[in-house]
Amino acid sequence: MKPTPEDILRSTILIVDDQEANVRLLERLLGEAGYTNVSSTTDSRTVVARHLEHKFDLILLDLEMPHLTGFEVMDGLNRDPNEGYLPVIVLTAQPAHKLRALQAGAKDFVSKPFDLLEVKTRIHNMLEVRLLYRSIAGFNEILEQTVRERTEKLRESEERFRRLTELSSDWYWEQNETGDFVRTSGPVLETLDIGMDVFLGQAGRVDPSGWNVAEHRQLQDMIANRQPFLDFAFSRIDSAGTTHRYRASGEPIFDGTGRFKGYRGIGAELGGGAAPKESGS
Repeated sequence: MKPTPEDILRSTILIVDDQEANVRLLERLLGEAGYTNVSSTTDSRTVVARHLEHKFDLILLDLEMPHLTGFEVMDGLNRDPNEGYLPVIVLTAQPAHKLRALQAGAKDFVSKPFDLLEVKTRIHNMLEVRLLYRSIAGFNEILEQTVRERTEKLRESEERFRRLTELSSDWYWEQNETGDFVRTSGPVLETLDIGMDVFLGQAGRVDPSGWNVAEHRQLQDMIANRQPFLDFAFSRIDSAGTTHRYRASGEPIFDGTGRFKGYRGIGAELGGGAAPKESGS
């Protein structure tokens, strides 16, 4: 949102110049223009600490001063890791200093002796950009916080869903993109005797002994083609000749870029196993 004229006039401004006459001239100029939060100093050694405390919207900084030059002050300001935009207009009578000041991080310059209309225009334009920058930075911070909060809520929702699916089934499973099991829940090995990895493993990698071959091939094809499946029915005959029947549901997992990450799903055994009937006596 573009700053209003009132926002600009409420901006905090620090004048830094070792010449009292220059300070009084700029204070009077800004006061007459309607600026209400103007402060000043003739001691360049105090600028960095004052800016860390007050975070001025604009600093009008003389370059040639005792103790610390304007370049040294900017060097100190640039060391603040939280200051991504140095809000400095330099005041200089030396044309050769202008390029060096811009390279040091200053955003604009005002030549001495002052052209009062030029000074007011440059200050207004600089503050408009500065407030817009702060507005964008604040918006980005709010956006990042909102993304973090929603990501956390989504993670919590997925965790609740996963736990509900685990409770509603005999087992829960997850595979990575190469078909290796990375998570299981419930008595998978006990229920299936030889383990879910034998049935859901990559085609050709395992021996599906005991499983219905046609069902096994059908499920392998769905997984290979990254298709979801719902209540898929399958069966196997254990070493005692008992037929066990199961159902399973699964879905492929993709990350935010659409890259395949694996599969996850649930399964259950359908009632007790049944031994094959013997032929008549």
